[in-house]
Amino acid sequence: MIRVVIPANLRVLAHISGEVELQVEGEVTQGAILDALEARYPMLRGTLRDQVTKKRRPFIRFFACEEDWSHEAPDALLPEAVATGAEPFLIVGAIAGG
Repeated sequence: MIRVVIPANLRVLAHISGEVELQVEGEVTQGAILDALEARYPMLRGTLRDQVTKKRRPFIRFFACEEDWSHEAPDALLPEAVATGAEPFLIVGAIAGG
């Protein structure tokens, strides 16, 4: 099981409390996790990435094992700790300003 933490405002939208556990078939990548998340919670489609291009939305960041994976290719393999569920995959709403 893959553990995913999403921003509070999106948890409210999807009626989720706490972190989400997802089953991902095949290789564990950002794209595979987001596909599984959007399949289970269709109301999240378009909130994290563009529905057509599948590009990450501005101000959405992805973290795995305390590293920013936001600019990595969507099909890049995530660390083993995320794939085994030892560490969560974090989706964070970035905040701009000062």
